Formats: sequence, structure tokens, C-alpha cells
Amino acid sequence: MKVNKIARLARWILLALLLVWITYESAMHQILGGGKSPSVHALCPYGAIESLYAILVSGTLLQKIYSGTFLLLGITILIAVLFRRSFCGLLCPFGALQELFGRIGLKIWKKRPMIPVKADRILRYLKYLMLVLTAVMAWRLGRLWMAPYDPYAAYGHIANIAGSIAEDPWTVIGFILLGITLIGSFIYDRFFCKYLCPAGALYAIAGKISPTRVVRDNQVCIHCNLCSKACPVNIDVAKIDQVTTAECINCNECVAVCPKKGALSVKIFKKSISLLVVLLLVAGLFFIPVFVAQATGNFQVLPESLKTGETGSFNEVKGYMTIAEAAEAVGLSEKEFYVLFKIPESISSDTRMKDIANIVAGYSFDTIKDSLK
Repeated sequence: MKVNKIARLARWILLALLLVWITYESAMHQILGGGKSPSVHALCPYGAIESLYAILVSGTLLQKIYSGTFLLLGITILIAVLFRRSFCGLLCPFGALQELFGRIGLKIWKKRPMIPVKADRILRYLKYLMLVLTAVMAWRLGRLWMAPYDPYAAYGHIANIAGSIAEDPWTVIGFILLGITLIGSFIYDRFFCKYLCPAGALYAIAGKISPTRVVRDNQVCIHCNLCSKACPVNIDVAKIDQVTTAECINCNECVAVCPKKGALSVKIFKKSISLLVVLLLVAGLFFIPVFVAQATGNFQVLPESLKTGETGSFNEVKGYMTIAEAAEAVGLSEKEFYVLFKIPESISSDTRMKDIANIVAGYSFDTIKDSLK
């Protein structure tokens, strides 16, 4: 039981560190520029799904998506196959943010409010619809179609809300959905995970073949119902013998709070495994390949031209770059770049590409960049 408490604390610490890290990287990307920090899109595994069609058909990646994103997708799918939706429950920074709001809400509400069962059952299918919709639209349009409406992307742009909205007015929808997500999590916990997350839907599908599950021994169980109360995605663990639902994010909070030894356990191929071992295995599966890829130079989350100094395609032009940096990245003189990107000569070359929209109404360098391809 002591090991379970240690595992629970370790999970919270890991989630907190990942949330702090992704918040820092996102802020630095907005404040200092992406040459030093990757965008939130580059650090989200789902971006690889959106870019899959483009790389298969044309061998190119969507804007803001780099090869490292595909490594993250592969790792997280492997984790889902082996340990169900453990990425969601043990590693996802946005899930951690929602759970933080859920914990605060629980302190206030004492008893968490519940969405009516029938409505809840229907709403949970929305994430599968979002999975299909975002992937198909990205493949058809050849861009991150969902980016302006994505609450996770909005969170990554909090440090530059005004600039983000000026660059693309539709981004305001993403910030509104972020607010709804946090308020929803404050009331119901893990609101976006349960109802809208397309990545969660993908891992839920992959996790259906996983040999890992939470098992309840009804002979040992004292029916205190603490497991059901602890579940952030509202699975009634106290009433089932095995948690096989795709909704389980494998956070193992139910096992960690169980006061009766042996009543609840995590099993892989019918063999019990410690919560701490599960956490270490999942974390190892995620971080070790990333560290190896970084050490060998195969984990790209920034434009290649920034590392090599070589000129690239128009896809190398990023919002954090100054006009001068963008011109250099694609091998053009500043004069040529101003003409091609329809930038008024009165704008200083020290101006960041994403800030041009604050000066020239309706200007979108992404739209121009797409036309130049």
C-alpha cells in the first residue's frame, strides 16, 4: 500500500513537471522565437496524424510539424497498445492541466457533479468524430486545419494572445474552447479528455488490444466506493470486475486510493504489476527513445535550416522569425522577400512575421506562403 502512495505521488510530480516544461517551451516560443524553443504543435504527437497524408503523398510535412512529431506518435501508440491510454493518464501535460482544475473543483464541490448518463454516453463519441474530422480535413486542405480551434494550441499561445488573434482571428475560438475546457474540468474533471480529444480517441482504439487492465477482486473488496470517486473520467470501478472500457486513461488513481490490499490491482496478461513499475515502464518507453533520438540528431522539433545554416523552402518561414531571418532561411535577399511576401517597405526587417498582421490589417503570411508553394 505504501508503494501505491509513492507511485501516486510520483505520477503527480511527473505530470506537474511535464506541464511546467510544456508551458515554458510554449511561452519561450512566443516570446523569444521558435529558433530556441519548439512550438506546441511540434511537441504534440497528434500533429503527425494530421501530417500523415502530406508526407505519404508529397514527402513534405505540414507547417509547424517536424519529424520528431512522428517519433512521439509512434511511441505513444506503442504505449497505448501495451498499457492502454497511459499517455493520457501519466504523461499528457494538457491532461495534467485539466486534472489540476478538477482537483481544485473537487475541493470546492466536495462531491463532483455528474453529467446525466445518457448525455455523457453520447458526448464521449464526439472525440472519435473529432479524430476523423481533423485528420481528413488536414489531409484535404494540406494544413493544420484544427489549429485555430484547438484549446491545447491556444494554451501554448497564451503568452501572445493578442498577436495570435491578430494573425488569425479564428484563433479566438481556440481560446474560448480552452476556457470551456478548464471550466468543464473544474466542474467535471478531464472534460476535454472525455469528450473532445482526438488523440485520446486514437489511443483508446489502440488500447483495445492492450493486455493491461485494472482488476477488482469482489471477495476482497469492501465496497467503500473510493475507487469510483477517484476516477477522473467517471468510470464506476466499484461495480465492475475488470476495467476494459476504452475510456480508462490508466492513471491508476482507483488502485492507488483503494484501502484494502488486493481488492484492486493492475494486471498484464493476468499477472499483477506494481503501480510504480507501470509508471517507470511507461515513462521509460516514452523518454528513452526521445533521448536516444536527440543524442543521435534524429529528433527534429525545430526547422532544419536553423541547425545547419542551409537555406530551405518557403515552409521554413515561421511566425517567430524576423523578416530578415525569414529571408535568410529561404536564401532570398530582403528586397526579393518583401516583394514575394507582399510586405510593405515601411515595415522594418526586424519585425517578426507573425507581428505583421498587427500592422497590416488582414495580412496572413501563412496564406501567402501556401500560395508560393
